[in-house]
Amino acid sequence: MGHKDGTSLAFSELRKESQDIYNRIHSIAEDAAFVDQVYRSYPRLPLIPNMRCGAWYTDPNTASNEHAYYKSTDGHTGNWSFNLRRPNLHVLPLICAHAGLLLVDSTRAGKRMPDALSKTVPIWCAVINRAVLKTAQNMNVDADAWNTKLYTPPGVVSAQEHDQMEQKLDGWADDLAASFYVLPKVQYPLRPIWITPSTTIFPKFPDTDAERRFYPIICISASKQVLDGMERRITGFAYIQGSGDDHELWSMGLTPTQFWKHKQTLLDANRNELPTLVQALTSYPEIHNLCAPTRTRHSIPHPFTTSTVNSQYAPLTDIPSSLDDEFAAPPALKDHPRVLYIQTPQGKKGQHHFLHSSCETRTDTSIGVALATLTKFFDDAGEFCDEYEYEYEREGTLSKDDIKTRLHWIITSCPQANPSRTTLKRVNEFLLSPPEFLLSPQKLLYPSGAPTSPHERKTTSIPETVLV
Repeated sequence: MGHKDGTSLAFSELRKESQDIYNRIHSIAEDAAFVDQVYRSYPRLPLIPNMRCGAWYTDPNTASNEHAYYKSTDGHTGNWSFNLRRPNLHVLPLICAHAGLLLVDSTRAGKRMPDALSKTVPIWCAVINRAVLKTAQNMNVDADAWNTKLYTPPGVVSAQEHDQMEQKLDGWADDLAASFYVLPKVQYPLRPIWITPSTTIFPKFPDTDAERRFYPIICISASKQVLDGMERRITGFAYIQGSGDDHELWSMGLTPTQFWKHKQTLLDANRNELPTLVQALTSYPEIHNLCAPTRTRHSIPHPFTTSTVNSQYAPLTDIPSSLDDEFAAPPALKDHPRVLYIQTPQGKKGQHHFLHSSCETRTDTSIGVALATLTKFFDDAGEFCDEYEYEYEREGTLSKDDIKTRLHWIITSCPQANPSRTTLKRVNEFLLSPPEFLLSPQKLLYPSGAPTSPHERKTTSIPETVLV
C-alpha cells in the first residue's frame, strides 16, 4: 500500500469513527454532565437549550420548557444580524422573573464556543438593551445608568470584529423598537457571561436587587475543545467535540427527547448492540403537539383576537402533527366545514405548491400558510376581511411591510416559528405577484418545472395534506 493510499484509508477511518453513534452519545453524556455541574452552581437560574444542538445536552427534568434559537449564522463574520424573524423575546420574561438565564449550546472542532454564543447572543443582549432605552418612556429606566455596551468573549472575538459589530447595534435597535414586537419591562440590562469546560472558577452574582447591576445571560459551551475534535477515552470510546451538532449525519433518527428518555439504556448498550437498539426506539414516532411540543401555548397577540380565530377556524389541537404517506385523518376533522384536503409533493417540491397548514416540523411551511392567510384576509387591526373586501379594497395595496408585521404577530404568539427563506419567498410571490402570474396553468400544475418525461409525471409522489 502506497503512502497516499494509507493516508486516504486513515482519513476514511477517522470520518467513520467521528460519525459512530456509540462515540457520539457517550460524548454527549460527558458534556451533559458538565452542563449539569454548571446548573447546580446556579440552581435559581432557568436552564434552556439553544436549538437544535443544545437540546442534546439539557436534561428535560432540570431544563425549562422554553427553548431559544440564536442562530450561529447571525454571528458569522461579516454576516452579523439581529434577525426580527428570530427575536427570542419570549425568553425575556423568564430572564426577568429569575434574574438571569443559563443558555446551552456546543460547537465542533476548531472553536472554543459556537458563534451563536460568542457573537449572536452578545448582539442580542446589546440590541435589547438599546431598544429598551428607545422605549424608556414605558420602562421607567434610568438612561444614564443603563449599560448598552457590547460584550464579547476575549480571545474569541477580535477587537476589529467587535468594533464592526458595535457600529450596527443602533440600527438594529431602531428596527426592533419600530416593529410590532412589544418589549416587556426589563429592570436591569442584559449581559452575556461565558462558561466552557476550561473555565476554572464560575463567577458569582448578587442575590439581591440592591446589589444587582445586570441580568447575567450565562452562555454554556458544553463541549471540551480537543485537538482535531477527537480524543480517546480509557472507557472505550472516542470523545467527539460538539457531538450534538448535525445529528442527521449520525443519529439514525434518534432525537434528543428519545436520548434523554432512554439515556441509561442507550449508554449501557455495547457498540454492536447500540444500532439495533436505536432502530427499535426510533421505529415508533413520537406524537407532538402542533404549536408547542413541551410548552404552554402563547396567547394570540393583539390585534389578532382569540374570538376571531375561534369563530372562523378549527382549533389547532384538532390538527395532526405529522402528514406522512400513512396519515389517516379522523372522521370528525375530515368532515369539518373549515378543513380542505389537498395533495402536494413532499419536501422542497411541496414548498413550491405552498399549500400545507400542518407540516412535520410545525415551524416552517405551516407558518408560511398562516402568514399568507393573515396578510390576505385580515386587516391591520386583526379584523377578518371577506373575499369581496379584499378584491375591491385591498388589491394592490399589500406590501412587504404588511407581511413582515403579520409575521411578527405569529412569532409573538408562537416563538418557535422559523419559516425558511424559501417559504417566505413563496409568501411574497403569492401575495405580491400579479394574478395572471399565479393563475398560470403551467405554474399551478408544475411549480418546480414541468416533468421531463411521462414516466416522471406518473411516478410523482402526492401524499394527502390538510389545509385549514
